Amino acid sequence: MMSRPLSRWSTGGGRVSGISDRDLFDQNYSKDFAENGFGHEAGACRCRQGTALPFLKLGLALVMVLALLRSLYWTVSISTSSKVRIYRGYRRLQEQLVSDLSEIGELSLASAKMRELEFCSSEYEDYVPCYYNVSDSSDAGDPDRKIEYERHCVRQPAEDHGCLVLPPRNYRIPMRWPSGRDFIWKENVKITGHEFSFGSLTKRMMVEEEQISFRSDSLMVDGVEDYSHRIAEMIGLENESNFNEAGIRTVLDIGCGFGSFGAHIFSRQVLTMCIANYERSGSQVQITLERGLPAMLGSFASKQLPYPYLSFDIVHCAGCDIDWEKKDGIYLTEVDRLLKPGGYFVWTSHTNTQRSLHDKDNQKKWSLIRDSAEKVCWDMLSQQDETIVWKKTSKKKCYRSRKSGPAVCDRTHDLESPYYRPLNPCIAGTSSQRWIPIEYRTPWPSRAFLNSTELDIYGLQPEDFAEDALNWKSVVHDYWSLLSPLIFSDHPKRPGDEEPSPPFNMLRNVLDMNAQFGGFNAALLDVGKAAWVMNVVPTSGPNYLPLIFDRGFIGVQHDWCEAFPTYPRTYDLVHAEGLLTLETYQRHRCSMLDIFLEIDRILRPEGWVIIRDTDPLIEAVRSVITQLRWDARMMELDNDSNEKLLVCQKPFFKKQQK
Repeated sequence: MMSRPLSRWSTGGGRVSGISDRDLFDQNYSKDFAENGFGHEAGACRCRQGTALPFLKLGLALVMVLALLRSLYWTVSISTSSKVRIYRGYRRLQEQLVSDLSEIGELSLASAKMRELEFCSSEYEDYVPCYYNVSDSSDAGDPDRKIEYERHCVRQPAEDHGCLVLPPRNYRIPMRWPSGRDFIWKENVKITGHEFSFGSLTKRMMVEEEQISFRSDSLMVDGVEDYSHRIAEMIGLENESNFNEAGIRTVLDIGCGFGSFGAHIFSRQVLTMCIANYERSGSQVQITLERGLPAMLGSFASKQLPYPYLSFDIVHCAGCDIDWEKKDGIYLTEVDRLLKPGGYFVWTSHTNTQRSLHDKDNQKKWSLIRDSAEKVCWDMLSQQDETIVWKKTSKKKCYRSRKSGPAVCDRTHDLESPYYRPLNPCIAGTSSQRWIPIEYRTPWPSRAFLNSTELDIYGLQPEDFAEDALNWKSVVHDYWSLLSPLIFSDHPKRPGDEEPSPPFNMLRNVLDMNAQFGGFNAALLDVGKAAWVMNVVPTSGPNYLPLIFDRGFIGVQHDWCEAFPTYPRTYDLVHAEGLLTLETYQRHRCSMLDIFLEIDRILRPEGWVIIRDTDPLIEAVRSVITQLRWDARMMELDNDSNEKLLVCQKPFFKKQQK
C-alpha cells in the first residue's frame, strides 16, 4: 500500500520493480520505435550483439540495415504460419523488439536521458485542439456576434508541438464531492463578468470572493427542482423520483447551462450527459466538469454525435439555441436517432409561450417543428408554459403508415458507429435488436446486469459476462488497496507554503480509455465509490458502446490519435487496461507520446493514471513518462499473464511562463 506521495520512479508495495533514471531507449531510436506502432511491425529484428559489435566502427546505420533485413524474415515467417503461431510470433516480436532496441541504444549515444518536455505558454491553459472558428468573418467587428466552432482534427507529430499544459496561476485542487458539486474555485475556470450577466435559469450563479456557488438556497436550484417536477408530471409521473420506475436512466442535455438540471436529477438515479459547443470562456462543459458532473464538447451543427442510436431515455433542450426548424428537420431526426423507443424529447424555449406565438415568424417556426415531429412519429404529450414534451413511438409500424417524412435507413446506413459522420436524414435503429421500449427495460440498478437475451445481441455468453464482472471486482479491490490512503482519506498537509489545502486528491471524474463492456464502471459502482465514468470505446477496437448504454452507463467513441473533446484539467483518474495492446494491432498514425500528451492535458494536477498492459509495452512507456515528468511506480502482478501495472501521478506544477 502507498502511504505517501509517489516519488518519480520509486518502488513500493507487493512485487514492485523500480525504474532507474536510465532510459530504456536512446532518444534517436525511441522516435523510430514510436513511428513503427509501439513495436508491432517493421521494427522487430533479431540482430545478435556478437554480429553487430565488429561493425561498430561502420556506424549505427549498418546495424539498422541488418535489423530491417531480419524483420523481412519474420514477416515472411509469420505470413505462412497458423493463427496460433502468428499470435506466439507476435509475442516474441514484442519481447525481442524491446531487447534489440535496448542493445541498439547502448551501441549509439549511450544512456542519454530523454529530454523532459517544456511547459506550454499561458494561452494553452484552456485550449482544446481540433476546434476552429468558422464564424462569418464579415461579422468580426460585432462584439455580440455568436462565434461558432467546428471540430476538425489535423494530426501533427508530438515531437513537433508537444508541451505540458500548465494550470492557471491561482488554480486550486477542486473540492471533494459532494461539496464540489455546489462550490467551485473561480480561478479554476476561464470565465468573465459577461457570463454572469446573462443566461437562462440554469445558468444563474452566485459569485463570492473566491468561489462560484450553486447552493441549494439559491433561486437557480429551487427553480431547477420545480422544473424537474413539472417535467415528471408532463410525462405522467407523480414527481421526478419516479423517473427510474418509468425506465428513465440516461439523459442527454443539449446546451446544459452549467449542469444544474443533471446535478438535481442525479440524486434520483438518473445519469445526465451534458453537451455544448466549444466556448473560449464561460464554457458550460468546463464548468459542469469542474462541478464533478458528466459533460463533453458536442454539437448538432454538421456531424452526428459519437453515440450509437437508441442510447438515451430523454433528450433535453432548455434554451439550447438549436434552430430545430431548419434543414428540413434534420436536427430532430438526429434526436430521434439517439432516443430509445418510448423515450422523451423535452424542449424549453421562450418561443413556445402563447405571447411569442403571436409573432408570425415564431408561428412559422413552430409549425415547421410540429410537422417535423409528427413525421418522425412523435406524440406531443403536453405543453406547460415554455416546455413541450414529445414521446418517441415504440411501434415500428408507425413509420410505414406515414404519408411523408424522412425515409427509414436501410441496413447499409443504419450504423452503430457514427464517429463524427455527417448528419443522416433517415430514421435509424428500426432494424436493431436493441429496439426495446424503455418501459420494458429493467429499472436501475438491475439494468447494469444484462440477461441472456440481451447479451445474445452482442454475441456474449452469460458465463463470460459474469466472469468479466468478477474479474473487475477483484481488480478494483486491488487498485483501491493501493490508492485509497491517498485518494479517499484526508492526510496531513505536505511541506511547502504554496501547496493546496487538504484533501490533496479527490476522485470524482473518471475516464476509462478502453472500456470494453463497462466492467470497470460497474465494479466502481458495486463497491459504492462516488465516481462517474466516461466509458470510451476506441475506434480501433470492437464497438461495445451500445452495450454500455444498454447497461445504464454513458460513454463515447473516440480515436485516441485525436484530442478528446474536453477541456484541460477535467478528469481525476484516467484508466487504460489493454489499450496499448489494442493499438499495436493497428496501422499507427500517432506515437505513444501523442497519446500520453493528451492524457496529461485532460488530467487534473495531482490526478492519477493507471495503465495495465503487457510487460514489454509497459516497459516501452517508461521513457514517455520521463518526458511528462510524472511520478510513477511499476508493479509486477502476481499472476502468469505477463502483465504489469503502471501507476502514475501528475504533479502540481506551478511554474508560469513569462
